[in-house]
Amino acid sequence: MKKIKYFYNPNTLRYEKLETPLRVRLLRILGFIAACLVTALIIVSIAFRYLDSPKEKILRQQYEKANENYDVLRNQLGKLQQQMAELEKRDNDVYRSIFEASPIPDSARVKEMEKQKEIRLVQAMDADALYSDIVSDLNNLSKRVAFQNQSFDEIISFIKNKEVLLAATPAIQPVNNKDLNRIASGFGYRIDPVYKTVKMHAGLDFAAPQGTPIYATANGTVRLAGNTGNGYGNHVIINHGFGYETLYGHMYRIKARPGQKVKRGEIVGYVGSTGKSTGPHLHYEVHKNGKPLDPVYFFYNDLSPEQYDRLLKMAAASNQSFD
Repeated sequence: MKKIKYFYNPNTLRYEKLETPLRVRLLRILGFIAACLVTALIIVSIAFRYLDSPKEKILRQQYEKANENYDVLRNQLGKLQQQMAELEKRDNDVYRSIFEASPIPDSARVKEMEKQKEIRLVQAMDADALYSDIVSDLNNLSKRVAFQNQSFDEIISFIKNKEVLLAATPAIQPVNNKDLNRIASGFGYRIDPVYKTVKMHAGLDFAAPQGTPIYATANGTVRLAGNTGNGYGNHVIINHGFGYETLYGHMYRIKARPGQKVKRGEIVGYVGSTGKSTGPHLHYEVHKNGKPLDPVYFFYNDLSPEQYDRLLKMAAASNQSFD
């Protein structure tokens, strides 16, 4: 039952029934509603700030799981990159060294991202950025793997050509010298027999009677056979491939002809004293990629260790060359 309120009216000196005007009642209702709305907004804002909705909880769990998966992928990617770097190192330092091939420069490979830089980037990444980062790293790794496969294919070709390479590498003395008494002057700075000054002697001089056979020291193709007026007199140059060339100078007579295929041990000419020469001898040079090398290091096929050691000492002696 509704409670009725009365108030004392001093004007009429009577108790009269209290009636609240409609405007006041409406204001009270509006005030109550406003207070409820403000309270609700405060509660909702606090709830949204400190409490997750079910959807947010699901999204947060998915985000945390994605981060965990990213860490696992990043660890696996790091291991793969480490293994790839080891393969690249072995490729340059071992495999290509065996076959005397030039190492692949780092600029030809896709460089690995710096680890600390990655960590700083990951901390500020969203899901799309993480995905893009992983895809980029995997693409880089794929390129490195593809490049490495090409390198290994090239090394396989080196292996297949190893027998050809060995046959094309100078490995015997160019004249018969079993008793090792024909080495007259070695590789290095020697006294020029004509100008009596110290000059670079880019080969070995083998003293031998005129007409002594001269042998090709490796398989190859005769690039030059004749006298070009350069001081070597009648001489032969053989291109063996793989960067190797050999020169045989001051011949009495040339047997080989330009373009001829020769085998190791095949006669290409005979000892003489043509050109800038002070006596019958063979001037023999070995070149690799255009650079003269000491020929004494290529006589490993027909000498025992004791003979090779003796030959090294004879070739190192400082004396006057024949040319």
